[in-house]
Amino acid sequence: MKELRDEYNRVIDYLRISVTDRCNSRCQYCMPSSGVTFKPHKEILSFEEIVKIANAFVELGVKKIRLTGGEPLVRKDIVDLVRRLSKIQKLEELTMTTNGLLLKDYAKDLKSAGLSRVNISIDTLHDEKYNSITLGSSLTSVLEGIQAAKKVGLIPIKLNVVLIKGFNDDEIKDFVELTKNEPIDVRFIELMTIGNNRKWAKERFLSTDEIFTEVPNLVALQKKDKSSPADYYHIEGYKGRVGLINPITCQFCSECNRVRLTSTGQLKLCLHSNKEYNLRKYVDHEEKLKQYISTIIIKKPEEHHLDQKIYINRDMHSIGG
Repeated sequence: MKELRDEYNRVIDYLRISVTDRCNSRCQYCMPSSGVTFKPHKEILSFEEIVKIANAFVELGVKKIRLTGGEPLVRKDIVDLVRRLSKIQKLEELTMTTNGLLLKDYAKDLKSAGLSRVNISIDTLHDEKYNSITLGSSLTSVLEGIQAAKKVGLIPIKLNVVLIKGFNDDEIKDFVELTKNEPIDVRFIELMTIGNNRKWAKERFLSTDEIFTEVPNLVALQKKDKSSPADYYHIEGYKGRVGLINPITCQFCSECNRVRLTSTGQLKLCLHSNKEYNLRKYVDHEEKLKQYISTIIIKKPEEHHLDQKIYINRDMHSIGG
């Protein structure tokens, strides 16, 4: 079986594909509240181009693909893309990260089209706070989306919670309690200083160590997947797990197995790097595309910089979550 390896002998078998830079929400750490310039449609990868690039990666050894955005469910005919990608031979897992706002309407069709499961972003369990952080979105829609995903079998469900000091640090126990009666993962993620809102993010950064202060009875679980960015814990007797993802205080670069494709066809070998490689120019030449991918994967950085003077220019919505 083929493998993609970088110069540090890491196997790269996970591709995250952003299908759009647009979103139906305005989370403050992801997208500026105003002055957002979205890419015109002609600059966004077509479904045909996405499938060709995905095929090339799978032939080279990628086993897992995750669809991201912006918000992937705002992309017209997204179910059709899921159906096309799910038919790629040797692709073992096709997943999606979504804010859940449209998931109630799409869950059944996504499952039928071949999607394996979903990660759902949800940073608060309070209506007013959710409306505030997203600049007008509905928490009820997200909760209904979660129930719909469970009903059709888009499981195991993972809830992603970005830790924000002064915003949701008083809800840590409430989120952990969600794991008591259901086999879901609640994953707390450190806020990253990326894009135009980096000053806002830096002022509100909170280490995941705060989780242990609020919930001292967490018990560590053995890590089954070394490439996973999350360290998992649980409370004795609870059905679900609590994951901690620490891109700032605890780098997991040595086990990193992923790369990101932006909605315009740029390959990012590291989220925390401004360096990008244009795959779109080779999309109609299968062998050249695979050769180019193999050549640039070698250049994946050994680790990302934590020097706060080095910032990522792009906002998260234009990179892909």
